[in-house]
Amino acid sequence: MTTKRKIKKRRSPLWARLATVAGVILMITSGGVLTVKEVAFARLEAVEAPDLIGDPAAAAETEKTDITGPVNVLLVGIDPRDDTTPPLADSIIVAHIPSTMDQAYIFSLPRDLYVDIPASTKSQYAGGRGKINGAMSLGSRVPGGKPSVTQGFQHLAKTVGQVTGIKDFDAGAIVNFGGFKSIVEAMGGVTMTIDQEIRSEHLKPNGKPRDRRPECADHSCSHPYVGEQKVYKKGTYHLEAWEALDVVRQRYSLKNGDYDRQKNQQRFIRAITEQALSKDVVTNPSKLLKVLDAAGQSLTFSGGGHNIADWALAMRDVDPKNMVTISLPGGAVESSSGDYLGERFTGPVDEFFTAVAKNDVPRFLLDNPGFVNTGN
Repeated sequence: MTTKRKIKKRRSPLWARLATVAGVILMITSGGVLTVKEVAFARLEAVEAPDLIGDPAAAAETEKTDITGPVNVLLVGIDPRDDTTPPLADSIIVAHIPSTMDQAYIFSLPRDLYVDIPASTKSQYAGGRGKINGAMSLGSRVPGGKPSVTQGFQHLAKTVGQVTGIKDFDAGAIVNFGGFKSIVEAMGGVTMTIDQEIRSEHLKPNGKPRDRRPECADHSCSHPYVGEQKVYKKGTYHLEAWEALDVVRQRYSLKNGDYDRQKNQQRFIRAITEQALSKDVVTNPSKLLKVLDAAGQSLTFSGGGHNIADWALAMRDVDPKNMVTISLPGGAVESSSGDYLGERFTGPVDEFFTAVAKNDVPRFLLDNPGFVNTGN
Protein backbone atom coordinates (compact mmCIF):
# COMPACT_ATOMS: atom_id res chain seq x y z
CA MET A 1 0.00 0.00 0.00
CA THR A 2 1.41 3.36 -0.89
CA THR A 3 1.44 6.33 1.45
CA LYS A 4 -0.13 8.69 -1.09
CA ARG A 5 -2.75 9.69 1.45
CA LYS A 6 -3.91 9.01 4.93
CA ILE A 7 -7.62 8.61 4.84
CA LYS A 8 -10.46 8.47 7.26
CA LYS A 9 -12.72 5.62 6.36
CA ARG A 10 -15.46 4.48 8.63
CA ARG A 11 -15.38 1.32 10.66
CA SER A 12 -16.27 -0.72 7.58
CA PRO A 13 -18.34 0.04 4.46
CA LEU A 14 -21.27 -0.57 6.78
CA TRP A 15 -21.39 2.70 8.68
CA ALA A 16 -19.93 4.89 5.94
CA ARG A 17 -22.70 3.89 3.56
CA LEU A 18 -25.27 4.06 6.31
CA ALA A 19 -24.34 7.70 6.85
CA THR A 20 -24.53 8.40 3.12
CA VAL A 21 -27.91 6.80 2.58
CA ALA A 22 -29.34 8.35 5.74
CA GLY A 23 -28.06 11.77 4.73
CA VAL A 24 -29.48 11.61 1.22
CA ILE A 25 -32.89 10.37 2.38
CA LEU A 26 -33.13 12.95 5.14
CA MET A 27 -31.99 15.82 2.90
CA ILE A 28 -34.72 15.22 0.34
CA THR A 29 -37.45 15.19 2.96
CA SER A 30 -38.86 18.19 4.82
CA GLY A 31 -36.52 20.93 5.95
CA GLY A 32 -37.15 20.18 9.62
CA VAL A 33 -35.72 16.69 9.19
CA LEU A 34 -32.36 18.18 8.19
CA THR A 35 -31.67 18.48 11.90
CA VAL A 36 -31.85 14.69 12.15
CA LYS A 37 -29.25 14.36 9.38
CA GLU A 38 -26.92 16.80 11.12
CA VAL A 39 -27.32 14.98 14.43
CA ALA A 40 -26.64 11.65 12.70
CA PHE A 41 -23.35 12.85 11.27
CA ALA A 42 -22.41 14.51 14.56
CA ARG A 43 -22.91 11.20 16.36
CA LEU A 44 -20.83 9.41 13.76
CA GLU A 45 -18.04 11.95 14.20
CA ALA A 46 -18.14 11.42 17.96
CA VAL A 47 -16.78 7.87 17.69
CA GLU A 48 -13.59 8.89 15.89
CA ALA A 49 -10.19 8.44 17.49
CA PRO A 50 -7.66 10.21 15.25
CA ASP A 51 -4.59 8.56 16.82
CA LEU A 52 -5.75 4.93 16.46
CA ILE A 53 -3.69 4.19 13.34
CA GLY A 54 -1.09 6.93 13.42
CA ASP A 55 -0.07 10.43 14.40
CA PRO A 56 -3.06 12.81 14.11
CA ALA A 57 -0.76 15.82 13.85
CA ALA A 58 1.00 14.32 10.85
CA ALA A 59 -2.35 13.51 9.25
CA ALA A 60 -3.52 17.08 9.76
CA GLU A 61 -0.42 18.41 7.99
CA THR A 62 -0.94 16.10 5.00
CA GLU A 63 -2.49 17.82 1.98
CA LYS A 64 -6.07 16.69 1.62
CA THR A 65 -6.78 14.77 -1.59
CA ASP A 66 -9.68 12.77 -2.92
CA ILE A 67 -10.21 9.36 -1.38
CA THR A 68 -9.17 6.79 -3.96
CA GLY A 69 -8.65 3.04 -3.81
CA PRO A 70 -7.29 0.59 -3.17
CA VAL A 71 -7.68 0.94 0.60
CA ASN A 72 -7.27 -1.47 3.50
CA VAL A 73 -9.10 -1.26 6.81
CA LEU A 74 -8.25 -3.12 10.01
CA LEU A 75 -11.26 -4.09 12.14
CA VAL A 76 -10.56 -5.55 15.58
CA GLY A 77 -13.15 -7.04 17.90
CA ILE A 78 -12.49 -7.01 21.63
CA ASP A 79 -14.49 -8.32 24.59
CA PRO A 80 -12.95 -6.38 27.50
CA ARG A 81 -13.48 -7.33 31.15
CA ASP A 82 -12.48 -3.93 32.54
CA ASP A 83 -10.14 -1.00 31.83
CA THR A 84 -7.32 -2.48 33.92
CA THR A 85 -6.99 -5.75 31.95
CA PRO A 86 -4.84 -5.60 28.77
CA PRO A 87 -7.20 -6.16 25.81
CA LEU A 88 -6.98 -9.26 23.61
CA ALA A 89 -7.97 -9.14 19.95
CA ASP A 90 -10.86 -11.59 19.91
CA SER A 91 -11.28 -11.18 16.16
CA ILE A 92 -9.02 -9.61 13.53
CA ILE A 93 -10.65 -8.71 10.22
CA VAL A 94 -9.28 -6.85 7.20
CA ALA A 95 -11.48 -5.15 4.62
CA HIS A 96 -9.81 -4.62 1.23
CA ILE A 97 -11.57 -2.20 -1.13
CA PRO A 98 -10.03 -2.24 -4.64
CA SER A 99 -9.32 0.77 -6.83
CA THR A 100 -12.80 0.60 -8.36
CA MET A 101 -14.27 1.47 -4.93
CA ASP A 102 -17.36 -0.65 -5.63
CA GLN A 103 -16.45 -3.91 -3.89
CA ALA A 104 -15.28 -5.09 -0.49
CA TYR A 105 -13.22 -8.22 0.22
CA ILE A 106 -13.31 -9.31 3.86
CA PHE A 107 -10.81 -11.77 5.37
CA SER A 108 -9.90 -12.79 8.91
CA LEU A 109 -6.70 -13.76 10.66
CA PRO A 110 -7.03 -16.61 13.20
CA ARG A 111 -6.72 -15.28 16.74
CA ASP A 112 -4.28 -18.13 17.47
CA LEU A 113 -2.08 -17.46 14.41
CA TYR A 114 1.50 -18.12 15.59
CA VAL A 115 3.61 -15.17 14.47
CA ASP A 116 6.57 -12.94 15.19
CA ILE A 117 5.32 -10.11 17.43
CA PRO A 118 7.58 -7.05 17.10
CA ALA A 119 9.17 -5.24 20.01
CA SER A 120 7.50 -2.17 21.48
CA THR A 121 9.40 0.62 23.18
CA LYS A 122 6.22 2.16 24.60
CA SER A 123 5.06 -1.03 26.32
CA GLN A 124 8.61 -2.23 27.05
CA TYR A 125 7.96 -5.51 25.22
CA ALA A 126 11.14 -7.09 23.86
CA GLY A 127 9.48 -8.94 20.99
CA GLY A 128 9.04 -12.66 20.40
CA ARG A 129 6.87 -15.45 19.00
CA GLY A 130 3.28 -15.91 20.08
CA LYS A 131 -0.39 -15.92 19.14
CA ILE A 132 -1.39 -12.83 17.20
CA ASN A 133 -4.32 -11.99 19.47
CA GLY A 134 -1.77 -11.29 22.21
CA ALA A 135 -0.07 -8.55 20.18
CA MET A 136 -2.72 -6.04 21.21
CA SER A 137 -2.34 -6.94 24.87
CA LEU A 138 1.46 -6.82 24.79
CA GLY A 139 1.46 -3.48 23.00
CA SER A 140 -1.16 -1.91 25.28
CA ARG A 141 0.88 -2.06 28.46
CA VAL A 142 1.70 1.29 30.04
CA PRO A 143 4.31 0.98 32.81
CA GLY A 144 2.73 2.28 35.99
CA GLY A 145 -0.64 2.98 34.37
CA LYS A 146 -3.75 1.42 32.87
CA PRO A 147 -3.47 -0.38 29.51
CA SER A 148 -3.88 1.81 26.42
CA VAL A 149 -6.28 0.29 23.89
CA THR A 150 -5.06 2.76 21.26
CA GLN A 151 -1.43 1.82 21.84
CA GLY A 152 -2.37 -1.85 21.71
CA PHE A 153 -4.24 -1.41 18.43
CA GLN A 154 -1.22 0.30 16.87
CA HIS A 155 1.01 -2.60 17.90
CA LEU A 156 -1.47 -5.15 16.56
CA ALA A 157 -1.67 -3.24 13.27
CA LYS A 158 2.11 -3.43 12.97
CA THR A 159 1.99 -7.18 13.65
CA VAL A 160 -0.79 -7.74 11.12
CA GLY A 161 1.21 -5.70 8.62
CA GLN A 162 4.17 -8.05 9.00
CA VAL A 163 1.91 -11.04 8.26
CA THR A 164 -0.09 -9.60 5.36
CA GLY A 165 2.37 -7.17 3.81
CA ILE A 166 -0.03 -4.27 4.46
CA LYS A 167 2.40 -1.89 6.12
CA ASP A 168 0.05 1.08 6.47
CA PHE A 169 -3.66 0.65 7.04
CA ASP A 170 -5.80 3.47 5.68
CA ALA A 171 -8.31 3.22 8.49
CA GLY A 172 -8.91 1.21 11.61
CA ALA A 173 -11.75 0.40 13.96
CA ILE A 174 -12.26 -1.28 17.31
CA VAL A 175 -15.53 -3.08 17.96
CA ASN A 176 -16.63 -3.84 21.50
CA PHE A 177 -18.68 -7.01 21.00
CA GLY A 178 -20.69 -6.34 24.14
CA GLY A 179 -21.70 -2.95 22.80
CA PHE A 180 -22.48 -4.44 19.39
CA LYS A 181 -25.42 -6.14 21.06
CA SER A 182 -26.97 -2.70 21.51
CA ILE A 183 -26.70 -2.01 17.79
CA VAL A 184 -28.55 -5.20 16.90
CA GLU A 185 -31.16 -4.44 19.56
CA ALA A 186 -31.68 -0.99 18.06
CA MET A 187 -32.27 -2.60 14.65
CA GLY A 188 -34.70 -5.13 16.07
CA GLY A 189 -32.47 -8.17 15.59
CA VAL A 190 -30.63 -9.46 12.53
CA THR A 191 -31.37 -12.14 9.92
CA MET A 192 -28.41 -14.49 9.53
CA THR A 193 -27.62 -17.83 7.92
CA ILE A 194 -26.19 -20.63 10.09
CA ASP A 195 -24.52 -23.38 8.04
CA GLN A 196 -24.01 -25.96 10.80
CA GLU A 197 -25.39 -26.75 14.23
CA ILE A 198 -23.89 -24.55 16.93
CA ARG A 199 -23.97 -25.43 20.63
CA SER A 200 -23.43 -22.45 22.91
CA GLU A 201 -20.52 -22.76 25.32
CA HIS A 202 -21.81 -19.87 27.40
CA LEU A 203 -25.62 -19.69 27.44
CA LYS A 204 -28.69 -21.69 28.35
CA PRO A 205 -31.65 -21.91 25.92
CA ASN A 206 -33.28 -18.92 27.66
CA GLY A 207 -30.17 -16.76 27.18
CA LYS A 208 -29.03 -16.85 30.80
CA PRO A 209 -25.42 -17.84 31.61
CA ARG A 210 -24.71 -21.55 32.01
CA ASP A 211 -23.64 -22.83 35.41
CA ARG A 212 -19.90 -22.81 36.13
CA ARG A 213 -18.13 -25.71 37.78
CA PRO A 214 -16.98 -24.67 41.29
CA GLU A 215 -13.36 -25.59 40.59
CA CYS A 216 -13.34 -23.19 37.62
CA ALA A 217 -14.24 -20.02 39.51
CA ASP A 218 -10.75 -18.59 38.88
CA HIS A 219 -11.17 -18.88 35.06
CA SER A 220 -8.46 -21.58 34.91
CA CYS A 221 -10.56 -24.18 33.04
CA SER A 222 -10.84 -24.46 29.27
CA HIS A 223 -14.48 -25.63 29.45
CA PRO A 224 -15.84 -24.38 32.79
CA TYR A 225 -19.58 -24.62 32.06
CA VAL A 226 -22.07 -27.42 32.68
CA GLY A 227 -25.77 -28.03 32.11
CA GLU A 228 -28.17 -27.39 29.23
CA GLN A 229 -27.01 -25.34 26.26
CA LYS A 230 -28.58 -23.05 23.71
CA VAL A 231 -28.51 -24.83 20.32
CA TYR A 232 -28.71 -23.10 16.93
CA LYS A 233 -29.84 -25.37 14.10
CA LYS A 234 -28.69 -25.09 10.50
CA GLY A 235 -30.82 -22.60 8.54
CA THR A 236 -31.61 -18.91 8.15
CA TYR A 237 -33.11 -17.17 11.19
CA HIS A 238 -33.97 -13.74 12.49
CA LEU A 239 -31.86 -13.68 15.64
CA GLU A 240 -32.34 -11.53 18.68
CA ALA A 241 -29.34 -9.43 19.68
CA TRP A 242 -28.14 -11.79 22.42
CA GLU A 243 -28.46 -14.77 20.05
CA ALA A 244 -26.44 -13.07 17.29
CA LEU A 245 -23.66 -12.13 19.69
CA ASP A 246 -23.64 -15.65 21.10
CA VAL A 247 -23.36 -17.20 17.62
CA VAL A 248 -20.31 -15.13 16.61
CA ARG A 249 -18.52 -16.00 19.87
CA GLN A 250 -18.74 -19.78 19.50
CA ARG A 251 -15.90 -21.99 18.26
CA TYR A 252 -15.70 -25.14 20.40
CA SER A 253 -18.74 -26.88 18.87
CA LEU A 254 -17.81 -26.00 15.28
CA LYS A 255 -16.30 -28.55 12.90
CA ASN A 256 -13.28 -26.38 12.14
CA GLY A 257 -13.11 -24.42 15.37
CA ASP A 258 -11.94 -20.83 15.04
CA TYR A 259 -11.87 -21.03 11.22
CA ASP A 260 -15.64 -21.60 11.19
CA ARG A 261 -16.12 -18.89 13.81
CA GLN A 262 -14.34 -16.47 11.47
CA LYS A 263 -16.87 -17.38 8.77
CA ASN A 264 -19.75 -16.73 11.15
CA GLN A 265 -18.31 -13.35 12.11
CA GLN A 266 -17.99 -12.46 8.43
CA ARG A 267 -21.58 -13.54 7.80
CA PHE A 268 -22.65 -11.40 10.73
CA ILE A 269 -20.87 -8.35 9.31
CA ARG A 270 -22.58 -8.85 5.96
CA ALA A 271 -25.99 -9.44 7.55
CA ILE A 272 -25.81 -6.42 9.83
CA THR A 273 -24.55 -4.28 6.94
CA GLU A 274 -27.50 -5.19 4.74
CA GLN A 275 -29.97 -4.64 7.54
CA ALA A 276 -28.45 -1.32 8.60
CA LEU A 277 -28.89 -0.07 5.04
CA SER A 278 -32.44 -1.42 4.68
CA LYS A 279 -35.40 0.93 4.29
CA ASP A 280 -36.62 -0.23 7.68
CA VAL A 281 -33.66 1.59 9.27
CA VAL A 282 -32.61 4.46 7.02
CA THR A 283 -36.15 5.78 6.41
CA ASN A 284 -36.99 5.67 10.12
CA PRO A 285 -35.25 8.64 11.81
CA SER A 286 -36.05 7.38 15.31
CA LYS A 287 -34.62 3.91 14.68
CA LEU A 288 -31.65 5.34 12.76
CA LEU A 289 -30.62 7.57 15.65
CA LYS A 290 -30.99 4.69 18.10
CA VAL A 291 -28.66 2.64 15.90
CA LEU A 292 -26.15 5.49 15.70
CA ASP A 293 -26.29 6.00 19.47
CA ALA A 294 -25.55 2.31 19.97
CA ALA A 295 -22.73 2.51 17.42
CA GLY A 296 -21.14 5.33 19.36
CA GLN A 297 -21.03 3.11 22.45
CA SER A 298 -19.37 0.13 20.78
CA LEU A 299 -17.33 1.37 17.82
CA THR A 300 -14.18 3.47 17.67
CA PHE A 301 -12.95 4.57 14.25
CA SER A 302 -9.78 6.22 13.03
CA GLY A 303 -8.50 7.40 9.68
CA GLY A 304 -6.67 10.56 8.73
CA GLY A 305 -7.29 13.66 6.69
CA HIS A 306 -10.94 12.99 5.78
CA ASN A 307 -14.08 13.15 7.85
CA ILE A 308 -17.01 10.77 7.99
CA ALA A 309 -19.03 12.64 5.36
CA ASP A 310 -16.10 12.50 2.89
CA TRP A 311 -15.78 8.78 3.45
CA ALA A 312 -19.49 8.19 3.16
CA LEU A 313 -19.51 9.75 -0.29
CA ALA A 314 -16.37 7.89 -1.37
CA MET A 315 -17.89 4.55 -0.34
CA ARG A 316 -21.32 5.16 -1.85
CA ASP A 317 -20.87 2.47 -4.55
CA VAL A 318 -19.91 -0.35 -2.15
CA ASP A 319 -23.00 -2.55 -2.09
CA PRO A 320 -23.23 -5.05 0.78
CA LYS A 321 -24.47 -7.61 -1.73
CA ASN A 322 -21.09 -7.32 -3.46
CA MET A 323 -19.19 -7.99 -0.24
CA VAL A 324 -17.01 -11.09 -0.74
CA THR A 325 -15.90 -12.94 2.40
CA ILE A 326 -12.63 -14.85 2.20
CA SER A 327 -11.58 -17.96 4.13
CA LEU A 328 -7.82 -18.36 4.55
CA PRO A 329 -6.82 -22.03 5.07
CA GLY A 330 -4.65 -23.03 8.00
CA GLY A 331 -3.63 -25.72 10.44
CA ALA A 332 -2.02 -26.32 13.81
CA VAL A 333 1.58 -25.55 14.80
CA GLU A 334 3.21 -27.83 17.36
CA SER A 335 6.48 -27.68 19.26
CA SER A 336 9.17 -30.35 18.88
CA SER A 337 7.62 -32.07 21.90
CA GLY A 338 4.14 -32.06 20.37
CA ASP A 339 2.66 -29.17 22.38
CA TYR A 340 0.12 -26.96 20.61
CA LEU A 341 1.54 -23.51 19.88
CA GLY A 342 -1.10 -21.99 17.64
CA GLU A 343 -2.14 -21.86 13.99
CA ARG A 344 -0.36 -21.27 10.70
CA PHE A 345 -1.57 -20.56 7.19
CA THR A 346 -1.48 -23.31 4.58
CA GLY A 347 -1.87 -23.25 0.81
CA PRO A 348 -1.29 -20.14 -1.34
CA VAL A 349 -2.16 -17.58 1.36
CA ASP A 350 1.02 -15.59 0.65
CA GLU A 351 -0.13 -15.35 -2.98
CA PHE A 352 -3.44 -13.96 -1.77
CA PHE A 353 -1.64 -11.28 0.26
CA THR A 354 0.41 -10.44 -2.84
CA ALA A 355 -2.83 -10.08 -4.80
CA VAL A 356 -4.13 -7.67 -2.15
CA ALA A 357 -0.96 -5.59 -2.46
CA LYS A 358 -1.20 -5.59 -6.26
CA ASN A 359 -4.93 -4.79 -6.32
CA ASP A 360 -5.50 -8.09 -8.14
CA VAL A 361 -7.78 -10.06 -5.80
CA PRO A 362 -10.44 -10.96 -8.43
CA ARG A 363 -7.89 -12.76 -10.59
CA PHE A 364 -6.52 -14.66 -7.60
CA LEU A 365 -10.02 -15.79 -6.62
CA LEU A 366 -10.71 -16.99 -10.15
CA ASP A 367 -7.67 -19.26 -9.85
CA ASN A 368 -8.45 -20.19 -6.23
CA PRO A 369 -12.27 -20.31 -5.86
CA GLY A 370 -11.97 -22.33 -2.66
CA PHE A 371 -10.94 -19.15 -0.83
CA VAL A 372 -14.43 -17.66 -1.26
CA ASN A 373 -16.74 -18.27 1.67
CA THR A 374 -19.84 -19.49 -0.16
CA GLY A 375 -21.98 -20.13 2.90
CA ASN A 376 -23.38 -16.59 3.16
